[in-house]
Amino acid sequence: MVPASELPEAAGPHDRAPHDRTPRTVGARRLAALLPDPAAARPAYRHLAHAIGELILDGRLALHVRLPAERELATALGTSRTTVTALYDLLRENGYAHSRQGSGTWTALPAGRAAKGVSRLLRPEDTAIDLARAAAALPGQILADTLAEIAPQAAGHAGSLGYHPYGLPELRAVIADRFTARGLATTPEQILVTSGAQHGLSLVLGLLARAGDRVMVENPSYPNALEALRRAGLRTVSVPVTDTAPDGSGNGDGTDTGTGGWDIEIVESTLRRSVPRLGYLIPDFHNPTGRVMPSAERARVLSAAHRSGTWLIVDETLAELALDAPAPPPFAAHGTAEAAGKVITAGSLSKTHWAGLRIGWLRAPARLVTELAAQRVATDMGGSVVDQLLALALLTRADDLLSAHLDRLRDNRAALVGALRRHTPQWSWHTPPGGLSLWVDLGAPVSSVLAERALAHGVRIEGGGYFGTDPGLFENRLRIPFTLPPDTLTEAVQRMARALAGEPGTAAAAHRPHWIA
Repeated sequence: MVPASELPEAAGPHDRAPHDRTPRTVGARRLAALLPDPAAARPAYRHLAHAIGELILDGRLALHVRLPAERELATALGTSRTTVTALYDLLRENGYAHSRQGSGTWTALPAGRAAKGVSRLLRPEDTAIDLARAAAALPGQILADTLAEIAPQAAGHAGSLGYHPYGLPELRAVIADRFTARGLATTPEQILVTSGAQHGLSLVLGLLARAGDRVMVENPSYPNALEALRRAGLRTVSVPVTDTAPDGSGNGDGTDTGTGGWDIEIVESTLRRSVPRLGYLIPDFHNPTGRVMPSAERARVLSAAHRSGTWLIVDETLAELALDAPAPPPFAAHGTAEAAGKVITAGSLSKTHWAGLRIGWLRAPARLVTELAAQRVATDMGGSVVDQLLALALLTRADDLLSAHLDRLRDNRAALVGALRRHTPQWSWHTPPGGLSLWVDLGAPVSSVLAERALAHGVRIEGGGYFGTDPGLFENRLRIPFTLPPDTLTEAVQRMARALAGEPGTAAAAHRPHWIA
């Protein structure tokens, strides 16, 4: 048998949310459609084994899934059963599959290098170019002017106790009006102001979920959300979000014409068979792939979730960052009122205005908002009045501020794409129509190693594995934000290219923090 080096390298286990072990099977025809022609290379079983290893590492073939019976797969591939037997033997030998007595062959990951989980213990800021955090910066003069503007209002609140568990009434009203303007009629009673979207997610998990409950998540997904699920003791059952990038350049004008996205049949099947308590989705400029879920697919997901009784937590923190084409209306607007009654929408100013302003919100049925407000009293009694007044002033003129922010992002994105083409032409990607980052295919499972080398060259970035529901996935990927100025992004790419080439770095890489935003 061939050595493990002939299959894609994979990182070993690390501490993540417990993955659901509900039996799942990939059909022979579906798997065959993902694999190359067995006659394309010899020996065929090695060619097919390498392809399956890549599918697993890239998240397109989930872990803990039962593979088809040998005879069924041989028929679907148009090859001999002997070839499939040798294929499965090779997968097992190299750790990409294991067999259970009487129950078939299941996908797995080989043991190997342990990857680190996201750490909350961070050291002070240093001089590295930070590509680990995709978040907005606010021009200093805008912040100074707005602070001066709200000073009289803040003084007017000084005589009150300052506790607002639901959020300032006037801020709730403005947020509700923005939902209504986007196509989802909303009242202030349906809004809870939170200390960021992550805080809102924690409140929902504390109210609606218990340890051991199943949660449907996308794979890949936002690492901090996955971490919150893990800490709550929830079992994740994943559905893939794919982004195939065959040519390395998109189409050059910023419009994503690539294939990929959500396999809605898998989503519907997961909701039907696993009946998860919750589902966590990022349908607008998905983090990290940049995909946008089409309107028709949103309606199907809403309908399937309604049938299974699943609460959907829809993360819309990136929804207004449309750079080339408008995003669809809010997710809950795509179904019946009854189906929308179990949708909780999370939003935030972190991606559209400033991450230092810890203001987010939840949109949910009014009854649930009341219960969530009671939940939050046990943790923080309510958010800062001054911060909420600042958020209110920014949202009042959000259209003008957002327009300028989007222009900056378009310039940044163009600079990043240009630098990647010049300095790392072997990498590939699709340019997303919005959001804050590119999901870059490195062509080899080296992202963790590259991230460590890049820090020695003064660039902080995290490997693609941090975005997966299981350890070792997406080692061929990097999420590269375009939130920094063009010159900084160009310099960052040059440094990563030097790190990729193995040039020695000069910056200290000890005590590396791991923090993604």
